[in-house]
Amino acid sequence: MGFTIGGIREMRSGARRRHRGTEGTAVAEYTGLWGWAVVPGARAEAGACSCGDPVCPSPGAHPLGFAGEVPAGTGLDRAADAWAQTPGAAMLLPVGRSFDVLDVAEQAGRRALVRMERMGLPLGPVTVTPTGRAQFFVAPGAAAELPELLYRMGWDDAGLDLRALGPGAHITAPPSDLGGLGPVRWLRPPVLDTAATPPQARLLLGTLAYVCHRS
Repeated sequence: MGFTIGGIREMRSGARRRHRGTEGTAVAEYTGLWGWAVVPGARAEAGACSCGDPVCPSPGAHPLGFAGEVPAGTGLDRAADAWAQTPGAAMLLPVGRSFDVLDVAEQAGRRALVRMERMGLPLGPVTVTPTGRAQFFVAPGAAAELPELLYRMGWDDAGLDLRALGPGAHITAPPSDLGGLGPVRWLRPPVLDTAATPPQARLLLGTLAYVCHRS
């Protein structure tokens, strides 16, 4: 079965082999090792989204509606074969299942991460995006709890550049490209101890809020 992305239909055997060796392996790592589902996403080039919508509101940063996700727990061969059906797709991670995300400016996130490591706080994975954001993986439920947590900590009216992403959101997974602007990278890669059980948002939020306020 073919797949149209960027206006070009590709299903050559060489493309399939490349996806089995690189992106297919990365997808299998996310599904089989870290326990995260992976969703095929659109790509963007020169501001145009591969979904074909000329007025796409999120070019290169949304799931492809016709492509199914690769479920958590999928092994290498099945993950690589499934991903080969959508060559050129970006790897997106659905938020709100295994993790929610606390999203802050990259420089604030870097400073906060250094402080957290010095304090010995529990930490999950952290990504940085080409749009200058740092994304901290935290336990599911953070998006719903964030307003109350900020209120209890006294940060609710501070105008912080801090938001939480929860169910229904997707983030671009390293090393996929985000919106044609460049790859997403790991600031703190996943490890077995915390990938499936990231920390509660309340454990990190005080430091993140303080650094965001100072920034």
